Amino acid sequence: MPNTHRLLICDDDAALRETLSEQLDLYEEFRVIGTGDANGAIACVTEGRIDLAVMDVGLPDMDGREAVRAMRRNGYRGPVIMLTGQDSEDDTVEGLEAGANDYVTKPFKFAVLLARIRAHLRSHEASEDAVFQIGPYTFRPGAKLLVDARGSKLKLTEKETAILRFLYRAGCAVVGRDTLLAEVWGYNAQVTTHTLETHIYRLRQKIEPNPALAAILVTEGGGYKLLP
Repeated sequence: MPNTHRLLICDDDAALRETLSEQLDLYEEFRVIGTGDANGAIACVTEGRIDLAVMDVGLPDMDGREAVRAMRRNGYRGPVIMLTGQDSEDDTVEGLEAGANDYVTKPFKFAVLLARIRAHLRSHEASEDAVFQIGPYTFRPGAKLLVDARGSKLKLTEKETAILRFLYRAGCAVVGRDTLLAEVWGYNAQVTTHTLETHIYRLRQKIEPNPALAAILVTEGGGYKLLP
């Protein structure tokens, strides 16, 4: 099963918000959080991990574009898709300049919004701004960092970062040693599984409370996987 993406749906239309949440909840890859106002959205992206936000323009307490500006000022780097009843060019430009990544005009087909959500998540995961949760750590591959709940930072090497990124994308699936070698080192005849095992050992020394009893990066079925 792939890792779950946390989505925020912010729209003051309760019926639309609930319908979108119900439809997205049918997919195991998503966990949906809903709110009906801008301040609720700003609080959600500030206090917890939100992988993508769907923001209505017409919110009761603040223009949705102003809310996006506030979210960006507070450090939110995830994709934002704006929903609007206006389809003018000026309206779209204003939303994009506020920090949104995309614009969807109401009424829209769910399949179109779903495709946009998935496309922006894929693009973001490959970017320097991507942030993932691995066990008790916030993983920032662009900065080669793991940050624990107290804010302490663990610096990672390039290969350690690549290993964690690939295992994270595999979800709870086991990744074989040969697959991981090929993905991280390429098809290099000089690199053996011993090299990979050495890197796994060093990673566990950094991230595991008890490296001898791995609880985050575990060995299973001839390969490795990350436990949530």
